[in-house]
Amino acid sequence: MPKIKTRRSAAKRFELTGNGKYRRRRQNLRHILTKKAPGRKMRLGQPTVVDSANMKAVRRLLPNG
Repeated sequence: MPKIKTRRSAAKRFELTGNGKYRRRRQNLRHILTKKAPGRKMRLGQPTVVDSANMKAVRRLLPNG
């Protein structure tokens, strides 16, 4: 049985942490930034952990993780 290939688009978006969770970037920081508060933009710049509802789907995309 051949190995399962990693989805390269997902590999560029998600990073495995030491605890076995996946880190991702937040959305809403690409354009229309003038109406967003500075604190909100700072929070959006920080990475966050993928929630448990989507963890199964992310694991399926990244079989090596």
